[in-house]
Amino acid sequence: MVMRREATRRARPLAEGRWFWRRLYAFTVTGALFWLLRGAVRATPPERLPETANGLMTLMALILVLYLVAPTAQQLAAVAANLRLRLALRGRP
Repeated sequence: MVMRREATRRARPLAEGRWFWRRLYAFTVTGALFWLLRGAVRATPPERLPETANGLMTLMALILVLYLVAPTAQQLAAVAANLRLRLALRGRP
């Protein structure tokens, strides 16, 4: 009876699949990068400021693109499982 109840419960989705955690991660990383940019601007000689700021802004853009476009771990696992299944079926006569 207990086993049946356990089996019928729906599994909770993993944390990385929830939008809250992805937003929190992106917000935290972006805040940290802005803090790094602030510190780098203060410590960098004036003639090197454009290069330093450009590099950190490029890194922030990369993080934003990965946040918006990159699949979650659940999606990657599903794609890998589907690919394995397709490859296994293709090898059978």
